[in-house]
Amino acid sequence: MKKIFFLLLFILTLVSCKENKPKLLKYGAYENKIDALISKMTLEEKIGQTNLRGVSSRAKILPEDLKESVKNGNVGAFLNIMNLDYVDELQRLAIEESPNGIPLIFGRDVIHGFKTLFPIPLGLAATWDAQIVEKSSEIAAFEASAAGIRWTFAPMLDIARDSRWGRIAESPGEDTYLATILGEAYIKGFQGDDLSNPHRIAASAKHYIAYGAAIGGRDYNTVNLSEPLLRNVYLPPFKSAIDAGAATVMSSFNEINGIPATGNEFLLKDVLRGELQFDGFVVSDWDSVIEMIEHGFARDEKHAGELAAKAGLDMEMTSEAYENHLKELIKENKVTIEELNEFVRNILRIKFRLGLFENPYRNKKHTGNFYAEKHLKEAKKAAIESTVLLKNKNSILPISTKAKVAIIGPLANAPHEQLGTWAFDGEKEHTNTPLLAYKNANANFKFAKGLTHSRDISKKGFKKAIEIAKKSDVILFFGGEEAILSGEAHSRANIDLPGAQEELINELAKTGKPIVLVIMAGRPITITNIIEKTDAVLMAWHPGTMGGEALYEVLHGIKSPEGRLPVSWPKTAGQLPFFYNHKNTGRPADSTSFIPMEKIPIAAWQSSLGNDSHYLDAGFTPHFPFGFGLTYTSFNYSDMSISKNTIHFNEDLEVKVSIKNTGEKDGKELVQLYVQDIVGSITRPVKELKRFKHVFLKSGETKEISFKISSKDLEFVNHKIIKAAEEGAFNLWVGPNAAQGLKTSFILQK
Repeated sequence: MKKIFFLLLFILTLVSCKENKPKLLKYGAYENKIDALISKMTLEEKIGQTNLRGVSSRAKILPEDLKESVKNGNVGAFLNIMNLDYVDELQRLAIEESPNGIPLIFGRDVIHGFKTLFPIPLGLAATWDAQIVEKSSEIAAFEASAAGIRWTFAPMLDIARDSRWGRIAESPGEDTYLATILGEAYIKGFQGDDLSNPHRIAASAKHYIAYGAAIGGRDYNTVNLSEPLLRNVYLPPFKSAIDAGAATVMSSFNEINGIPATGNEFLLKDVLRGELQFDGFVVSDWDSVIEMIEHGFARDEKHAGELAAKAGLDMEMTSEAYENHLKELIKENKVTIEELNEFVRNILRIKFRLGLFENPYRNKKHTGNFYAEKHLKEAKKAAIESTVLLKNKNSILPISTKAKVAIIGPLANAPHEQLGTWAFDGEKEHTNTPLLAYKNANANFKFAKGLTHSRDISKKGFKKAIEIAKKSDVILFFGGEEAILSGEAHSRANIDLPGAQEELINELAKTGKPIVLVIMAGRPITITNIIEKTDAVLMAWHPGTMGGEALYEVLHGIKSPEGRLPVSWPKTAGQLPFFYNHKNTGRPADSTSFIPMEKIPIAAWQSSLGNDSHYLDAGFTPHFPFGFGLTYTSFNYSDMSISKNTIHFNEDLEVKVSIKNTGEKDGKELVQLYVQDIVGSITRPVKELKRFKHVFLKSGETKEISFKISSKDLEFVNHKIIKAAEEGAFNLWVGPNAAQGLKTSFILQK
């Protein structure tokens, strides 16, 4: 019996070693060099590697004390150094005059492009296309590396379920599966197959973790999550990024269940290092180390440094708790030299992988090809494929090129606003706006802004706008919100169109002319008040450099809108947070029993009005569901079949469905597969996305589409923190969005 036991133990050990071998080989590539270098470093130099410093990108001079710090080896990396002479000088000082010649890393927030700006990340998520996302970050890396930037603080992988949150603009949306696909694509695009390629940059998966779950959608707010929810919803995108080779991870501002992420030993050590086997370095977010004082978690700066160090934070962004106190903390045995050595080892490992020891200097011949034709072509493609058609009454779109068009609205010619949040290095002079696109096309149009900017409440411009509207065949209203209204620290309690935009649309509707509303914004905008006044609605997000030309082609049918919503679109901010993959209550909402507020009789008998979970005034459904998006044609789903009614844990389930293009135009459909685990050891979501495919069909064409899923796709983390699939019955849907589709069921059993 003992022999059998030890034989099994030996086999398991071999399997475990085999599974971990790639990680160990990757980890060991530079370890001897790193250890040799650490052995030569003073305590001060080691602490210096943990310091991320910066100056304003508008700084006119390079401070002498900063140069002195580099000479002494007291800085590990810089952010926002955009003067190329400064980049060159600081790196020269580090290589030629510091004690051990350790190169610096120069970082920058390159979020959705560098010079050539792509749609904001939420817009890129609306493409549901990993290739577009990968190409966008590849071009961003190529352009940014010309400025000496070898590190970006992207991608943001926070699941966002609340459109009030300003940083939803940077997110991959509300769905975990879609975020894992896109997260991997971002890493591949930024880093490529070889991080030492001087045209690639190190990525930073952020914000670790659950920043998007901030209470009330208010930035920096607290987060309270059960561990199963944390692991089932918020952790998988980070695992995907780390498996793809993410060089760095950024800790988030928020606390999770009472402990700030920057000082959370369980999340940084046990989960990130232990479970996910991350071997790059962890950087704090801006000042998040010392912000633990305001959280009420640290007594003072020294205590904050101690907490961050004990949690396993490798590098401190901008604040100086490590620089000011690590030496003393080590002397007092509150932090060990071994812990500091590990921080330095993690940082040096990435510097070696970036090839900075062999090639530390910026290549002055590398121009970045800013705004190159092929870059603009990809940006335009991304803008087209991210555009979501939400309404198209009587097929008013596409518009004939012969139509007389009235171009109205504060964002019709707003080159800066069109770029969106986190567009530090984009230049409005290179922005192709809708107005410019119409001018270049020699189209038959008249233009009147109506409002000077999105928040404008003056009605001075209404008269001219109404005049040109009356003489037109169709009104194109370009509205939404300025770039400054979304992004970090830009949360909104009311997410209607700001300013007097709704009033202007109401006045334009009185002309009797059809209105096409084109929204540019960093979040879903509630349009319940005015949607009935419009004939068509397009969501363009903040579409970036080539948004104008992209929208012209979509509006006139040169291209078809192909985007699908990566978030549920609320009727009102009062519904938020809102997400399709919610759980049922004991009294789930039901359309057959729901009584809306306007239909309640006067002096009605006090009752529970349907006895289910809903709002009297907003119901229980979104305005537009997750995955929704119209095209210029129509599709029919039929003949869904599954390979078996019962599958075992070692078997695949094959799902087939026929899709027919029933319209008059060729088009692309996004076919989506959802699954519901009907009964679980913990309650499960009503529906979860598991697969999707882009399918192009000519008019009248039918194709059979197939998917495969297995028990691996049905796994979840339960209340015992065990990840496994469970036996039982499952529902399965295939359709065009989370609210529609053909339905079947199957059973999983051992």
